[in-house]
Amino acid sequence: MKATTIKEVFDSLPSKLDKDAAEDLDAVYQFDLRGNQGGQYHLLVQNGTCVVKDGTHADPHVTLSMTGEDCIGVLNGRLSGMTMAMSGRLQVIGDIGLAMQLKSLFPNIVER
Repeated sequence: MKATTIKEVFDSLPSKLDKDAAEDLDAVYQFDLRGNQGGQYHLLVQNGTCVVKDGTHADPHVTLSMTGEDCIGVLNGRLSGMTMAMSGRLQVIGDIGLAMQLKSLFPNIVER
């Protein structure tokens, strides 16, 4: 089943984590999403595991702000995060290196 809502996309992330890429990582990713698919979620990536939680984290390492629809597009591989950031549709606050690392953490997110 192809994830079509932001909740389904986030619920699928733990099973799609590349455990080797996340082995030595300890990071909190905050997603602040606007629009019809809006909401707040955070990912806790620690020692090769990923936990998704609703709401905001008190001290995230990086915060990604965009529409929920754009987030689905980025995570499903239909949209480029870099292009989105350059056009202003994606705002990144905090550790931009962690934001750029997301693709390597979830290389198999694209559903075919």
